[in-house]
Amino acid sequence: MNKKNYLKVNTDLTALPQVLSWFEQMNQPPIPDKQIWWQCQTLLIEGFTNIVEHAHKNLSIETPIEIEAVRLQESIEIRIWSQGEPFDLEQQLAQTAEFEENEQERGRGLKIMSAIADKLSYEQTVDNRYCLFISKFY
Repeated sequence: MNKKNYLKVNTDLTALPQVLSWFEQMNQPPIPDKQIWWQCQTLLIEGFTNIVEHAHKNLSIETPIEIEAVRLQESIEIRIWSQGEPFDLEQQLAQTAEFEENEQERGRGLKIMSAIADKLSYEQTVDNRYCLFISKFY
């Protein structure tokens, strides 16, 4: 079973309910493990929020964020395309303290995503955007 959905929203945290409601289509038929589905939603929320608050923080609210979700036989893949400054995900994860010592909010979302996702990357695309790629097996 392959299912693919696409969404384009503004750089605006108030679009999050719309994003989650759109993503709900990926859970048909429902993934047997509810915790996995909850983790997929968490990955999407953290990814979207990170792009709005960090990658797009100096860009206008009209700047589009494009999201693609693909449900494959054994995994869900989420791609979120953004614009803005270059960002080294691996380096940021290496520099961010673990939860226990992490008093600051910055980087916590990345740690959460890194802990939950089976694959996580953030790479520049040929059209000079960035793609946050998240994969979760179920």
